[in-house]
Amino acid sequence: MKLKDIYDELNSISPFEIQEKWDNSGLILGDYSREIKEVVLSLDIDEELIKNAKDGSLFIVHHPLIFGKLSVLDLSKYPSNLLALMIKKDISLIAMHTNIDKTHLNRYVFEDVLDFKIESESDFLCCGSLDINFDKLLKVLKEKLGLSSFKVVNKKDKISSIALTTGAGASLLDNVKSDCFLTGDIKYHDAMKAFSEDKMLIDIGHFESEQFFTDVMAPLLNSMPISVIITQSKNPFEIFSL
Repeated sequence: MKLKDIYDELNSISPFEIQEKWDNSGLILGDYSREIKEVVLSLDIDEELIKNAKDGSLFIVHHPLIFGKLSVLDLSKYPSNLLALMIKKDISLIAMHTNIDKTHLNRYVFEDVLDFKIESESDFLCCGSLDINFDKLLKVLKEKLGLSSFKVVNKKDKISSIALTTGAGASLLDNVKSDCFLTGDIKYHDAMKAFSEDKMLIDIGHFESEQFFTDVMAPLLNSMPISVIITQSKNPFEIFSL
């Protein structure tokens, strides 16, 4: 199957044109005329995955390997080191990032993973009503997302509405009207802003909230006449408890 045919299918599933201006979704590495032997789905791409992949494979990942300007290819440093390995093996790379967030991933985590009902939705933000206490909510997040610890701002014992953005969504804080906002990678100053405005935040992790990318993508690719391998890159963080 030609890389261009796969790209077109992905574009029909979640148009690349709706990605954010700062994003780099789409073809990262490859030649549209190349014949693809196998598709590998993963949240990210890393050295181990590249070494285990067949020559001529296509990786479809969530996070773009290249963000912004890449002016120097120092092959000893990330991401150039990975690009060099991929070129040697004729491996191609497509990223489905903020486009798939908007069309599929946030909705999937909110409804299918956490079992919340969406009542309103705008780009990255999913919102709904519920009747749950703080301890119960943490238990749900621990079970469904595999979290072992939580960073919380402005704990509220009773929660009647909730909002979610996977990945790093604290920049959307001004748009959140719900009792509790779930997102990852909450920075200190965003936490201070929420604290001063009495808005409840729970950090659900970047990897942990987006680990379901392959679950979202796999059924969408069922119609393609090519083998699809589902795998997962490693979370670069390890959690230690004393």
